Amino acid sequence: MNGILIVNKEANMTSRDVVNKLTHILHTKHIGHTGTLDPIATGVLVCVIGKYTKLCDDLTSTYKEYIAEFKLGIKTDTYDYTGNIINTSNKKVANNEIKNIINSYVKTYNQEVPIYSSVKINGRKLYEYARNNETVILPKREVTIKSIDILSIKDNIIKIKCLVSKGTYIRSLINDIGISLGTYATMISLCRTKQGIFDISNSYTLEDIKNNNYKLLNLEDVLDLDIINVSDNLYKLINNGVSIDYTSNKEYLLFRYHNEDISLYKRIDNKYHMYIYLK
Repeated sequence: MNGILIVNKEANMTSRDVVNKLTHILHTKHIGHTGTLDPIATGVLVCVIGKYTKLCDDLTSTYKEYIAEFKLGIKTDTYDYTGNIINTSNKKVANNEIKNIINSYVKTYNQEVPIYSSVKINGRKLYEYARNNETVILPKREVTIKSIDILSIKDNIIKIKCLVSKGTYIRSLINDIGISLGTYATMISLCRTKQGIFDISNSYTLEDIKNNNYKLLNLEDVLDLDIINVSDNLYKLINNGVSIDYTSNKEYLLFRYHNEDISLYKRIDNKYHMYIYLK
């Protein structure tokens, strides 16, 4: 089985939990995902199956859309409601100030990675330092917040929709907004609604998949490619993984022989090279 499956992840389970459940439902161990969601988060988790697992990196370098809720006046060690409360504030912030500060984050800036994350420093994940109460200098990453829409503000609870670059932590964005407001802010819910071309409206719950109510996407659904039907002579070359010169503005070439996908090629240094052998 080869394909791309858009899962609507439930809350209170890890992305790895989703993959483990899919291996049992689909009866294959060859499953990966393209972009981890925190356990409390819901929404789009792009899973790749079979030989398509090599596409993980190709499908992650895109913008992602989230809907998040956060509460002002509280700070936790994880930057979300699952953590331990470490600071509180009773400061009242006017709605116009909230709007102005949130809008000011539509920019590119260096965002500090939260200590409760799987980013590695000196071969160890940051959350391991946190759990052992060890001090570590947190790395910063350049991220781009392309847009933020304020959906509601009520009783110190704010709901936003944002479009952000790969590597952006919404927890950290919310924490940064709280600091800029002179108070604290903690995420209380998060849903990824889009990842690149993948939309939550075209996703499936694990229950859907268990009941065989899903559709796998194939290569031409998700990649910018040309499809080439090969002759017997070209088939021998492609089947042996020979690199080829080909004039195209597409990044990928999908070769088919007698209506069967045999190989995906990728352009590297103005030449197309074997990327995934599909037979």
